Amino acid sequence: MQSIFDDIPIHAIKTGMLVDKEIVDVVVNTLTSRYPSAPRPPIVVDPVTVSTSGHVLFDSASIDVIKSRLIPLATMVTPNILEAELILSTGQSTPLKITNLEDMIYAARSIAQLGCTNVLLKGGHLPLRPTDVDTSVKAGICVAEWCNSRGPNDALILGHVSRQLTSASEASVVVDVLYSSQASIVESTLMAKPVLFVKTHIDSTSTHGTGCTLSAALASQLAKNPDVLQATRLAIAYTHEGIATAPNFGKGHGPLNHMHSIIPRTISAPNPAHPAPFTSGLIQSFPDLWRKYVQHDFVVQLGKGTLPKANFIHFIKQDYHYLRHYARAYGLLASKSTSYEDIGSAARTIHHIIQESTMHASFCALWGISEAELINTTESPALSGYASYMIDTGLRGDATALLVALASCLLGYGEVGLWLKKRATEGKDGFYLEGNIYKRWIDDYAGEEYQRAVRHGIESLEQHVARCPPSLDRYRELQEIWKNVLKFEIGFWDMAMGLL
Repeated sequence: MQSIFDDIPIHAIKTGMLVDKEIVDVVVNTLTSRYPSAPRPPIVVDPVTVSTSGHVLFDSASIDVIKSRLIPLATMVTPNILEAELILSTGQSTPLKITNLEDMIYAARSIAQLGCTNVLLKGGHLPLRPTDVDTSVKAGICVAEWCNSRGPNDALILGHVSRQLTSASEASVVVDVLYSSQASIVESTLMAKPVLFVKTHIDSTSTHGTGCTLSAALASQLAKNPDVLQATRLAIAYTHEGIATAPNFGKGHGPLNHMHSIIPRTISAPNPAHPAPFTSGLIQSFPDLWRKYVQHDFVVQLGKGTLPKANFIHFIKQDYHYLRHYARAYGLLASKSTSYEDIGSAARTIHHIIQESTMHASFCALWGISEAELINTTESPALSGYASYMIDTGLRGDATALLVALASCLLGYGEVGLWLKKRATEGKDGFYLEGNIYKRWIDDYAGEEYQRAVRHGIESLEQHVARCPPSLDRYRELQEIWKNVLKFEIGFWDMAMGLL
C-alpha cells in the first residue's frame, strides 16, 4: 500500500477480503498514518466476511476490529444481507436476522451508527415484491428509484411486454438500500431518508464476484464525483447490466460481463431483465407529455362514460381517416426496409390497421353514421397536420425515424386501453366498464388482439434499434420526433373535445 501511495495519486480506495485481524490492523494503520485526518480519498469498504455458500470467513475478534477500526474510516460500506447479519450479531446475545425490507433499513442504519458516512446494503439474497417497496414508500420511511421501468407509475404496456418475455421468477425485485448517516445535499435534494434502488430480479448463475464488482464500480465513480447518490446509481446500473448480459460460462456460478460498457451505447441492449430499453427510454424522456396523452380528459371521460356522444362520433370519424394515413406510412416503412422480416412486419401491421378501420366503421354504424357520411367527412386540421408530419418524417428520414413517428399511436392506444381497464377494475373515481356506452371501444384496445400488436410493435422497434444503436446525437433526434408526435396525439384528443 505504501509503495502505491508513494508512486501515484490516489483518488479512491476500496477494501475487499482482508483475511484476518492482523491484516485489518495493517490496513487501518497504513490509512490513518497516510491520512491522519480528513479529507481522505473516498474509502469503500466491502466487508467480505461470509462466503457465497454461507460460511463465515472471520473469527469474532477479526469482525470486532472491522467494526471498531475499519468501518469508521469508510465513506461507504457495502455489506450483503449475510454480512450485515454477521456484523450486527457479533458480540450480541441475540443474533440479527434480516427477513424483510424494514429489517434491511434497520440494519443499514445500525451499521452507519458504527461510524461510517454511508451504507449500501445489498439485497440480492432477499428477493422482494414491488408491493413491499410501495408499502414502505407510502409509509414515508424511504424513497425509491425504480430501475428498468418496473415502477408503479411506469407505462402499463411495458410491464405487459416484460411479463410476456420474462419468466415468472423475475416478477420479483431486488432492493439495495442506501442509508446516509448525515443529511447530505445530493442533486439539490436533502437525502434525509434511505433510498431504495429497485431492480428486476434476474434468475442467473452469472453472479460470481457481484459484490466485488459493485464496490469497485462505486470506488471508481466516487473517484470521479463525490456525489454519493449518483455514484451509487451508476455503480448499480453497471453491475446489474453485467449480470443481465453475462455469457453464462461453465456449469457453476460464473462471472459477470464486465466488458459490456466498452461498447458505446446511448441505451442498453434488450435483455431478459429489460426487454424494451429504447421504448421505455422514449417514454421516460417526456413523462409529462406521455401522461397528458394517455390520461387526457377525453380518455378520462371515456372511462367514466361521461363523454358526450357528439365528441366521440367526431373523434371516431376523424380517426377512421387517420388510419388510412397511418397505413400509408407503414407502406412507406416497407419501402424503406431492406429485409423480408421488416417488410413482412410492416405488411402485417397494415393488415391490422385495415381490420381496425373496419371496427371504426362498425362503431359509426352503431352510432347512426352511414358509410357515405363517414367516407365524405372532411379531415380536421389536427388530423391533416399530424398525417403530414408522419409522412414527411418518413420521406426525409430513415426507417428508424419513421418507426418512432409511428410508435406513439400504437403504444399510446394500448396504454389507454390497459389504463382504463385497470381504473375500472379498481372501481374508484367513477371509472367503470359494465354499462359504459364506450365499453366496446375500451375492450378492443385493452383486448389481447390489440395488445399482441403492441407487443409485436415494441419487439420490432427494439430489434431494429439493437441492430443499429443510435449515437447520442441521433438518439436526441429520435427523442425530438417522439416529442412532436406526442404533441400531435394530444392535439388529436383536443380536436375531439373541441369538435374542431
